[in-house]
Amino acid sequence: MKRYGMVIKVKPDRLEAYKKLHAAVWPEVLEVIKDSHIQNYSIFLKDNTLFSYFEYTGEDFEKDMAYMAEQPITQKWWELGGPCQEPLKTRKKGEWWANMEEVFYFKGA
Repeated sequence: MKRYGMVIKVKPDRLEAYKKLHAAVWPEVLEVIKDSHIQNYSIFLKDNTLFSYFEYTGEDFEKDMAYMAEQPITQKWWELGGPCQEPLKTRKKGEWWANMEEVFYFKGA
């Protein structure tokens, strides 16, 4: 299992639309996320910045992300959510959400 943290801005004038969209995520979208080996997925908001965290349990992240991207329901979802977002200027080429480096992890008991 690998943990991922990602960040992106949300456009202030689209914040309420983004929140409304995520208050009722379509079951088909959740199924694609699950089928892509993603679990414990959360999105947090602070000062128009979105932070996402999820755990990936698959064997081939790129393949699973390609699968997710090619699903028609995912594409429809991104058509609604994408215009609400503003990628960071410092993101790497090819990224929409900017990947973050994990610098600390404590599993506990």
